[in-house]
Amino acid sequence: MSAFEVRIGINPLSWMNDDLPSLGGETPLALALTEGREIGYEGFELGNKFPREPEALKALLAQYGLALVSGWYSGMLARRSVEEEIAAVDKHLDLLARNGATVMVYGEVADSIQGAPRPLYQRPRFFTDAQWDAYAARVDAFARYTLSRGVRLAYHHHMGAYVETSADVDMLMARTSDAVGLLFDTGHITFAGGDPVAVLDRHIARVCHVHCKDVRPAVVKLARNRNWSFLDAVLAGAFTVPGDGAVNFPAIVGRLKRHGYRGWFVVEAEQDPVVAPSYAYAQKGFRTLRALVDAPIDATKLCMEPE
Repeated sequence: MSAFEVRIGINPLSWMNDDLPSLGGETPLALALTEGREIGYEGFELGNKFPREPEALKALLAQYGLALVSGWYSGMLARRSVEEEIAAVDKHLDLLARNGATVMVYGEVADSIQGAPRPLYQRPRFFTDAQWDAYAARVDAFARYTLSRGVRLAYHHHMGAYVETSADVDMLMARTSDAVGLLFDTGHITFAGGDPVAVLDRHIARVCHVHCKDVRPAVVKLARNRNWSFLDAVLAGAFTVPGDGAVNFPAIVGRLKRHGYRGWFVVEAEQDPVVAPSYAYAQKGFRTLRALVDAPIDATKLCMEPE
């Protein structure tokens, strides 16, 4: 087993939101990069204000002494062929590979309602084994292709999409090879009704990327009871940074330490920066993770944690 080795990065969502451009839309990218570096983050994931030409991106990140962590890719394998997806991903994959990213965040957006004004129960679903098998086969073939380019696919289970719940994650992982990595998102799996520690225990060997977001259970309950859309829930404060909600980050980080996880922890907390000031919350998330990463492993405590 390899030794635990983690770097802490952040997504620019703390400053500006891709899905809701009105949130932080006026904030310059330079401010996010300056503040992120000052707080102590080692890298950033891509957002809509980053350059998409490899050398321009490399120069920008070098200016701030930051690494490229990864970048979201809007996949459509639920509707497209593997060949069509390979053609669509080419420029994005090249951008990541030439800037040192070793994982690509894959989000399935075909039929997704994550950005639509529709209640979350209306999300798309696979209903038969045959549907799951066909989809998983396409994901697996596509993942083998990205891996051949030096970048592992990190599959992002996401609210409003085909793979949302812990049962969905189980179905996909069971039907794909190790070429398909799992992006373990603490916030999305909790919002979806799953136990993040239990999900991590089942799939820790496949985890190649971790999005660290906390959850406010009272807001999630309202979102479910009142049939809010995903973006309504975000605006109401369903998500926040590690250390500001109910997710058991000490247990999660402890398990990843014990397993020997090597990769990034990414603070990715979609909030309104007017309500949750960017610098203060980004700093809180960093300090929470930094303390947990730096703490010695207490084997006795870990063994006594409830499963």
